[in-house]
Amino acid sequence: MTQHNRALSELAAVASPLADAQAGAPDLAQGLAPPVSAARGEEFRDDLRTPGALNAQARKALSAQELLPFTQLDDVRSLLAMAQTGLLLVVAGALIVGLWGSPWMLAGVVLMGIAQHSLFILSHEAAHYRLLSHRGANDVLGRLIGMSSGVSMCTYRVTHRLHHNNLYGSEDPDTAIHGGYPRGRAYLLRKLAQDIVGWNAWKTYAYFFGAPAINEDTQRAIRPLDDTSPQLRKAARQDRYWVVGAHIAMPLLAYALAGWHGLVVYLVVWILPLMTTLQPILRLRAVCEHGAVSDLSSPLTAARSNRTLGNGPNRVLGAVLFPHHVNYHLEHHLYPAVPHYHLPALHLALQTRGVLDDAEVRDIPETLRMIFAPRKPKAAAGSSHV
Repeated sequence: MTQHNRALSELAAVASPLADAQAGAPDLAQGLAPPVSAARGEEFRDDLRTPGALNAQARKALSAQELLPFTQLDDVRSLLAMAQTGLLLVVAGALIVGLWGSPWMLAGVVLMGIAQHSLFILSHEAAHYRLLSHRGANDVLGRLIGMSSGVSMCTYRVTHRLHHNNLYGSEDPDTAIHGGYPRGRAYLLRKLAQDIVGWNAWKTYAYFFGAPAINEDTQRAIRPLDDTSPQLRKAARQDRYWVVGAHIAMPLLAYALAGWHGLVVYLVVWILPLMTTLQPILRLRAVCEHGAVSDLSSPLTAARSNRTLGNGPNRVLGAVLFPHHVNYHLEHHLYPAVPHYHLPALHLALQTRGVLDDAEVRDIPETLRMIFAPRKPKAAAGSSHV
């Protein structure tokens, strides 16, 4: 089977959600062709909750042939995205070291947190097998990117699969983060304040190690590694050991190279932003993507795309919260197989066909007003629908 025909075969599966779900076919992000039954715990199945018609309609807006160009991987564009993030990391590090001892050094710490967030997004791409076209290279590089920031990419892959398969359902590991909004201005400001001082960092890393926070509605602690294939479970457990080992080795290396001063520089340049400035960015992005929605029947309305163009606030806030086109979150939930650099074109294609007319697509300031709004009764807040 040629690569072109194989891709069309895969796309045909995505274009027909009901048939795929009945056959247990994997999402395109799994990269299997022709469509076959995925091992239990590895599939990114389609969202078919009742009424579900909006999701089916959105997918049918693009035929398999039309969708094909959006799913093609371009290693050069991925490498350029990594280079962009790498440059930002270097600039932030140089700013911290160059302003060492000055209050302005904090500007470098903030910039480093923004750059580290970009690393998280690249690790997300690798978790979907969208970073590089070669599966082995994708996973090695994805693991290294995640490892640098304390993230087990292989464990996150398992956890994130549950989010895609159970959006706002009882098995969605992310509902504890973004569910129930708006919760009131005071609540979110308090959470963000706790984040910026590092109070909640341990919860973030527990999530990326396969132990998401407890869902307030179900009072259940979801453990993703209990719901996956032996192959992915083994990879996740091995990856976690490597992450822990790396974060033991890196401070020891800094000390070996430059003594106590080297260790302090390492902690301030790298660990301090991870524990502080990165944390509110992660929370605010997650809540902007799914918080304060009112219709959970489809990804068109249960996920939100935030505009990063059109005005100054969109551009500034987008640069902080949504690197690498991650603002097109609704489109990502519809088609997880589309790499980040094709999401703007996919958005335009769906918009041209009227698919997004009633979807959650907003300017970032509007989204912020919604998630910071006064608390609503639980039945109206979007968290009791799980």
